[in-house]
Amino acid sequence: MALLSRLGAFDEWLASGALALMLAIPLLEIILRPLFGQGIENAPLLVQHLGLILAMFGALLAERGQHLSSLGSGFAAAKNPVIRLGAQHFARASSALLCGMLAQASWTFVASEMEAPRDLAYSLPGWVIQAAMPLGFLLLGLKIASRMNQSVGLRITLALGLPLAGWLFAAHFDGSTLPLWPFALWLAAILFCGAPIFAVLGGLALALFWQEGQPLASVPLSHYQITVNPSLPALPLFTLAGLFFARTGAAARLGALFTALFGSGVTGTAIAAAVLCSFFTAFTGGSGVTILALGGLLLPLLTKAGFPEKRGISLVTSASALGVLIAPSVPLIMYAIIARVPINTMFLAGLLPALVMIACLLLVGGYLNLKNVTVNAAKGPDFSAARTAAWKAKWEILAPFVAIGSLAGGFATPTESAALTALYALLTQHIAHRELDWPLLRRSLAECAEVIGGIMVILGMALGLTNFLIDAGIPDAAIEWVQSILPNKLAFLVALNIFLLLAGALMEIYAAIIVLVPLLLPVALSYGIDPVHFGIIFLANIEMGFLCPPAGMNIYFASAMFGKSIRYVAVSVLPALAAMFCGALIISALPFLATWLPSLF
Repeated sequence: MALLSRLGAFDEWLASGALALMLAIPLLEIILRPLFGQGIENAPLLVQHLGLILAMFGALLAERGQHLSSLGSGFAAAKNPVIRLGAQHFARASSALLCGMLAQASWTFVASEMEAPRDLAYSLPGWVIQAAMPLGFLLLGLKIASRMNQSVGLRITLALGLPLAGWLFAAHFDGSTLPLWPFALWLAAILFCGAPIFAVLGGLALALFWQEGQPLASVPLSHYQITVNPSLPALPLFTLAGLFFARTGAAARLGALFTALFGSGVTGTAIAAAVLCSFFTAFTGGSGVTILALGGLLLPLLTKAGFPEKRGISLVTSASALGVLIAPSVPLIMYAIIARVPINTMFLAGLLPALVMIACLLLVGGYLNLKNVTVNAAKGPDFSAARTAAWKAKWEILAPFVAIGSLAGGFATPTESAALTALYALLTQHIAHRELDWPLLRRSLAECAEVIGGIMVILGMALGLTNFLIDAGIPDAAIEWVQSILPNKLAFLVALNIFLLLAGALMEIYAAIIVLVPLLLPVALSYGIDPVHFGIIFLANIEMGFLCPPAGMNIYFASAMFGKSIRYVAVSVLPALAAMFCGALIISALPFLATWLPSLF
């Protein structure tokens, strides 16, 4: 429909514009404060609320690209066309209804804010920005419902009717007490029919509040709280910096450098691929982006060195998951926010454990084993070529020092550090390499908005669920129960690693951080485990979820990138999964790996 096409352009410009302002305002603050003694009025608050606009309209972008995360397609991918079509319609209709309910709950929250408005800056009332929540959820419901039929008339009817029905249902029963079990069965059914995770989490949060007869506005309040968190703007800005590098020739320049440093033989190429994938994921914010950006470059290098194709695909797919522990990875920042640990502390804490995970992947995973590998004639390390490659990649090499140095050195806040890194990436790729033109810049902004919007809408719904569980006293009950069955710290650590591995296979990583960290961290503290050490254990295990169906997104990306079946890729990464689990156990047993570097600063 022409209306939806115009809406598509509108949500892209609005989300990209919010992201551009989130980049510009901290940079202006850095310039204006020393010159005039003051900067933009309430600049941090403005940037945080721009994050709300980015979250809602970025989610619309993610829906347009059909990139809203789900727990696999389930019945929506069934071979039987009747089952497949029925599951798709059921999931979409239910998601549109839930979006209507969330929109109504959000409007109730915004209306309460309108009764006692508070200005953000320059006489701009906060409720004007908060109104993006009900509007965004309504538009999400409209767009999801419009996919249910090709007939224009029926599409309009469904697009308007389903969100409206959800709105009226929520308005009528807000404050009432409704049983949980019908909602639980419905939500479980749509989850396995491919409904977006945010809709299922949001629906579950609403159902729990309904069961207690509490106001539904608590759910959008949680969404608002997480999206305007003071540290959160660092997430999209670091992701944007990574996308600037991913969409230009940075990958090829770094690939040439690592290949020259480690040699083009089997061992050297494997080490170069693992290190490059890990660091690239840390900057791009998504291991799937790494597979798409580096897969076509690294797989030919690995096969040329003598790797069988299946083994090469396994290495690229698994190594792309390891960047979670390396600064400035988005999950590291997200854990720091939820656990209330300084971001720079988590940045430092992840470095040694990341090296342990890479070493375990290569050694225990057998990627350095020359058995069954065709050893082709290859050069060893070429330091002359490495110097040449290092000079060409000098701007990319310096990027981590800009990101980590400005933050760890105390020269900038997390948001300012992220803005400086994004500006650095923009200038170096546009001016120094002349590879980032306006169309590519616009595409990078839109892609970043899409990625962050898809993440944030999950985080907001997950936090609503988490807040209910905390208010219900679940963490305290969990401490008592766990301590009654696990007598000591060692037993708890083993159980924790197994549980988190399973959780990573079933939960999207950001939802896992929001839901599980507030529940598990108090239990870990009761066993005397440092919160920084716990965070590294948590992320080291959860990152393995990228390789485990049904939530293992790396498997799906690799399947699409390399033209192989999902089963083929999933089987290929099993040795890597076992090796990474060994690495997680080592990190669990040796706390100093996570705590030593932060203790020096």
